[in-house]
Amino acid sequence: MKTIAESDCRIEIEMADIDERRLDEMFERLERMPVPEGYKAEIVEGTVYMSPQRDNHWDIIAGIIEQLRPKYPRKRIKSDVRIDYPGGMNGLASDVTALKDGATKTSKGRWRCEDVEFVAEVISKDTARNDYGPKLTAYATAGVPVYLIVDPYVGKCHLYTLPKEGEYTNDLTVTFGTPVDMTTTDIGLEITTDEFERG
Repeated sequence: MKTIAESDCRIEIEMADIDERRLDEMFERLERMPVPEGYKAEIVEGTVYMSPQRDNHWDIIAGIIEQLRPKYPRKRIKSDVRIDYPGGMNGLASDVTALKDGATKTSKGRWRCEDVEFVAEVISKDTARNDYGPKLTAYATAGVPVYLIVDPYVGKCHLYTLPKEGEYTNDLTVTFGTPVDMTTTDIGLEITTDEFERG
C-alpha cells in the first residue's frame, strides 16, 4: 500500500516529465522558426520570449565572463544555453551561467540546474519583469547559490544569495562603479562594475 507522500512524489515526477516533454516540443518548434539573428529565445513559465541582444548588453555579459575566468574554466561558463528549472515550463537561457566542478549533463545532453553555482541576467526592457520575478523564484527554488541581476537602465546590480524554500534570504544592491563582493559566497571573488555602462 502506497502512502500519500509516495503518491505525491510520483505525481510530481510525472508532472516534471510532462513539462520537460512539452518544453522539448516548444524548443524544437523554435529551432525550426526563423528566429532573427542576434535574438535569444527562452521559455519562462510556458511563455516564449525572444529578446534582441544590444551592444551594451553583450559588453556587460562579456565583462562578467572575463571576471569569472580566474575561478571557472571556459567549459564551465555558459551563455544563452538552455537549462530547465523548477516551477513548470522554465527552459531558461541565462545570460551567464557558471557550473560547479564535476557538473554532469542529463541523458538528453543538457546541463542540470542542480549543478548551477552562479547565474547573471542583464536586464532587457522587454523581459525585466521575468528577471526580477519568475526567474528569481526559479533560481531560488533550484538552490542556485548566487544570482546577479545587472540593470543598466538604473545603473545598479542586485545580488541575491542564500536560497531557502524558494526565496533568496539575502540581497544586496550596489551602484555601477562599486564592486559586487561575492567573496563570502561559493563564487569567492569580486566583480568590478566600473566599465558597465548605463542605458
